[in-house]
Amino acid sequence: MSAGAKLTRVLLKLSGEALSGGPDGKSIEPSTLTAISEELADVQTLGCQIGIVIGGGNIFRGLKGSASGMDRTAADHMGMLATIINGIALQDALEKAGVDTRVMSALEIKAVCEPYIRRRAVRHLEKGRVVIFVAGTGNPYFSTDTAAALRAMEIRADALCKATKVDGIYDKDPTKHDDATMVPRLSYDRFLMDRVGVMDATAVALCRDNNLPIRVFQLTQRGNIKRVVMGADVGSLVTAEG
Repeated sequence: MSAGAKLTRVLLKLSGEALSGGPDGKSIEPSTLTAISEELADVQTLGCQIGIVIGGGNIFRGLKGSASGMDRTAADHMGMLATIINGIALQDALEKAGVDTRVMSALEIKAVCEPYIRRRAVRHLEKGRVVIFVAGTGNPYFSTDTAAALRAMEIRADALCKATKVDGIYDKDPTKHDDATMVPRLSYDRFLMDRVGVMDATAVALCRDNNLPIRVFQLTQRGNIKRVVMGADVGSLVTAEG
């Protein structure tokens, strides 16, 4: 591995809104895809193996559909399909940036992506391919945050890295409170007790039970993914000690 890379293998969680590049968080913006892909290509030169779990909120969010009266299972399946669309878009952008990529789906759609098989995913990572995990866990009632925690554990990632709109975890919503303060260190239990909204509680509990560090940082700050991989103290870190 090249000098400076502290993490050997990471699981990066991206929201669907991260691909939109606009304030409404809708659709897919090609320039945003290009920027993310170029940064990931740069990170890969460090020798770090990268798995990605991507959300689908820019296209369809299962919880929102359910709240509008849809059957929860049907709405969640639609959300899973949205993540597959995003995964294919990100794969295209990564390959244009010169990165060999595989999309692996928890729902079997052989015509466009591989079915998720843990051993095959690890092999792809070992061969230097970026692996994009789509369709969440394949089950309704589970968020893509929980899918990210699960896949991180399965591939034995060094950390779960969640790229968000803000630069870390705050003691209150920074979009609503001017006096919100960023918390650079947090324990799993404190995270769950305070009901921090940046990540699903089920995902955090899974990380706690398996002692997997969670790093929350701002995606739009160019170079942050590389800084995280190099071991820089970017954003907020959630561990057992806090």
